[in-house]
Amino acid sequence: MTVAGIITAIVIGAIVGMLGRLVLPGRQSIGVLLTIGVGIVAALLGTALAQSVGVATTDGIDWIELVFQVGLAAVGVGIVAGVRGGRTRSGRY
Repeated sequence: MTVAGIITAIVIGAIVGMLGRLVLPGRQSIGVLLTIGVGIVAALLGTALAQSVGVATTDGIDWIELVFQVGLAAVGVGIVAGVRGGRTRSGRY
């Protein structure tokens, strides 16, 4: 993977991760880097899912692929926020 590919993955991951957080109701207690990581994984899985369904290569913007990516990001952010369970930096509950 080239440097441009890595930068593109980070940017797309950040956008997809933030959109995934916007879809979820309430407040998620995860950081920006974790959101970007979830977004990158969701973008890759969403693209693979769209390719397996056969909707990844359309003319213009691939809206169905984007819906898959954002939906997977919302699920991923929800899982990560649930696993973290509202922990604080100080370690107190």
